[in-house]
Parts: sequence; structure tokens; C-alpha cells
Amino acid sequence: MKNAFGTPDHRDGTLPSATGFVPALEGLRALAAFAVLTTHVAFQTGASTGSTINRIWGRFDLSVAVFFALSGFLLWRAHALHARRGGPGTARPARAYLRSRLVRIMPAYLVLVAAAFLLIPRNARSSASTWTSNLTLTQVFVPDSLVEGLTHAWSLSVEMSFYLVLPLLWWALARLRGRAARWRIPVIAGVGVASLGWALVPWYELGLHERINDQILPPAFASWFAAGMILAELACAPPGRAAGLARHRHARWRWWAVAAAAFAASTVPRWFTEGFVHPSGPEFAARTALGAVVAFCLLAPVVLSPAATAPAGSTRLGPHFPVLGSGVLTTLGRWSYAVFLWHVLVLHFAFQIAAVPMFSGQMLRIWFVTVVVTTVVAAASYALVEVPAQRWLAPRRAPRGRPVDGQLEASPAQINPVTVAT
Repeated sequence: MKNAFGTPDHRDGTLPSATGFVPALEGLRALAAFAVLTTHVAFQTGASTGSTINRIWGRFDLSVAVFFALSGFLLWRAHALHARRGGPGTARPARAYLRSRLVRIMPAYLVLVAAAFLLIPRNARSSASTWTSNLTLTQVFVPDSLVEGLTHAWSLSVEMSFYLVLPLLWWALARLRGRAARWRIPVIAGVGVASLGWALVPWYELGLHERINDQILPPAFASWFAAGMILAELACAPPGRAAGLARHRHARWRWWAVAAAAFAASTVPRWFTEGFVHPSGPEFAARTALGAVVAFCLLAPVVLSPAATAPAGSTRLGPHFPVLGSGVLTTLGRWSYAVFLWHVLVLHFAFQIAAVPMFSGQMLRIWFVTVVVTTVVAAASYALVEVPAQRWLAPRRAPRGRPVDGQLEASPAQINPVTVAT
């Protein structure tokens, strides 16, 4: 972007989140992962409907919106900054980007698929198309391909679709650079709002296979990815009103209050059906819109926050988000992909470990077993699969300080390329 004199505007990308590692985002990722775990425990123990607290557990599935928005933000910000500065082409080659995504996502996922098909007898008897669709993350497009222990991977299938489409989005907005970059947010927002109409289209009457769920197909969730992409554009633009709102010391609580209100609205039984059901088109569109609001408002105070300031009398920079950026939550954030991957398979066996039948209550007991075992398995998966795969298969790292998959090159303990969902 250039100012009136035609010279680069050096205020572009001045917020820390535009290029750097953001510990608080790791903390949010960890909380979202365990919220997803909680909603699945609530459903399988029969504790996701019937009361206010149960409806809250049941709507923790909106944490998926946080994961999708995180993907949108972290993978889009390098391209947003590139366009704001008027750079030619795209911020990185599509081939290198796609390779990095496959290396990040597939090794640990394939280990999970093998475990789910081999440890659950009914899965081992699945058809070849079911095996293939799960191994290739195309299960949302293939009838009857969501199998036990892997039902949550529909969202990873949606994520992978977003990864594949992203280079086309870079190309589609390539002309909106420099001065024209101010139009990027309206375009992205327009696409996100338009996508809410997906649920209103009679897809089955138009020929969609009746055993394919139209409400877990990728276009249905474009608004959630768009929420993160808009935040990336705001983080990379010269600080304006939105960034200014985030600078106030009480601003985060206002953003989070809006997120809480949107979440609370999604639990009202007069407006939204309880539990994991296939709602009507208008209801699904409204709930998806609330998910976009929740994700945007949860992430906004973190990604639009300026650099930390030193406390009075101290020369040390203090963190803006001491809880979200704490060592415990950032560690859990590094393990969050594995937490997502393994928690449903662990939950399948948690009922046997706790000697409790499914849908018979005792949510707290099952939740505790699932959290403990999942955390241990996730730590092992991260250390034994994810880290070695990155070391052996990832492209050669960029020079220090150059963005890698939207993350600033940092120490191995800090690098945790984007994410997934439920």
C-alpha cells in the first residue's frame, strides 16, 4: 500500500500478529481442542441436551469455527501483507505451500486411520471406497464414509479442501494489491456472507446423493474461514479503527462479551435444535453465522493487539495474555492437532475403561478418562510422528525471519503450523 506521495506505507504489518509467532493463539487452539473433546463426550454420554448446562456442552462444537478461522488467519496473513505492500505475484509458490500442508497434516492422520480401522472390528470390514475416502480425506464427498473413531474427521476433510482452494484464492485476489488492497476485506466478507445461503439451496432436489450430508460440505463453512482471513487483512493493514479498539486495556472483554452473547444465542432451544442433528436450512445458516461471530470475536483481541508494553518500573516486556500465552497452554496448543485426531478413538474405548455404557450419563467420569488418555497419546503422537515427519519430509526451511506457512521462522518449540478442527 502507498500513501498520497506514492511511497510505501511503512505502517503496513506493524501489528505483531502480521508476521510473528503469537503464543496466545496457541492457548486458544488448546482451549478449542478440549472444547471439541468436551462436546463429543457430552453427546456420547447423553449430556448434550435437556438443560441449560447440557446445551452449553452440546454447542461447544462451535469451537470448530475457531479452528477454521485460525487456519484462515495464519495461512492468509502472509499474502495479505504481500498485497498491502504491492508485491508481485503471490507470497509463496503454491507447490511448496501444498507440500508443507500435506507434510503437516497427513502423517499423523494416516496413523490414526490405521489405528481406527484395525482396532475397531466393524471398521475393518468396511468397503474399499470407505477405506480410500478416509485415507484421502475425501469422506465428506462419499456416501456412508464416516466410520467409528473417525466421525470427527469430516472437518479435517473440509480443512483440506480449504488448503487446496487457497492458491486459487491468492490468484483471484492478486489484482487487489497496493492501493486496491482496501477492497480485499469487502470481497472476502461478501463471499463469506454469500456462503450462508448454501444451506438454503435444495441440493437433494438438484441431484445430491441422499446419503451425503450437504451441511458438512466445504462451501457451507466459507464464512468461518473468511472470519480469519478478514482478521489477517486487518492485522496487515495500517492500524485503523478495529486495531484501535483492540488497543484499549478493556477491549478484549468487549470482544469476548460479544462472542459469549453469540454463543449463548446458539443454545436457546426456541431458536436452535438441541444436540447433533440435521437442522433446517435457515437454522443451519443462522447457527453458522453465529459461529463466524464467535470465532471472529474470540480471535480479534489477540490478533489485533499491539506489542506488549513493559510494566511500570520494568524494562521487560510483559505478555498481553499471560494465561493464553502460558507455558501449559502453549504446550497443549502444540499437541492440539493430536488431541483433535485421537480423542474420538480414545472416547470409544473410554467407556470400556470406565465400565460405563454409552448414553448413560456420568459425563464427568468419561470426560476425565478421555482427557487424561488423549493428552498422553497426543504428546506421544506429537513427539513420535509429527516432529519426525516435519524433520524428514518438510521442505527446506526458509531463512530466519521469512514467513513459513504464515508463521515467522522460530525455534522448533515455537513452530506449530496451522491446525485443524473437529
